[in-house]
Amino acid sequence: MLTADQTTELAEMFRLLGEPNRLRIVASCLDRTLSVGEITARLVLSQSLVSHHLRLLRAARLLKAVRRGKQVYYSIADGHVREMLTNMIEQIAERVSMTTTSTSKQESHHERDNRAGEVCVQRLRLRR
Repeated sequence: MLTADQTTELAEMFRLLGEPNRLRIVASCLDRTLSVGEITARLVLSQSLVSHHLRLLRAARLLKAVRRGKQVYYSIADGHVREMLTNMIEQIAERVSMTTTSTSKQESHHERDNRAGEVCVQRLRLRR
């Protein structure tokens, strides 16, 4: 059971990830460590916006920063964050796949029904 403080902290993490650009930044760091410039280029966002979001994500310990010379590189803070996001991304991918499959099946049924309807119309015309 979560304490009140833990619940508040977890809710704050999800609130931070609820902003699409912040979520995109965190997701882009899943595969490898990226510099601010690489994140900016990859996501086509301004450096000031990316830097602002990175500051918040680092403060929430969702991302960690490592300085190499003049560059600062960002990566996922720990395996728990990586696993949670990976699982959520996989769940969304499964939903999209299921929706696409369901839509395809519905379209197939509609196509079959349309063909059956066309056959009925043709038979009726032949009877006249």
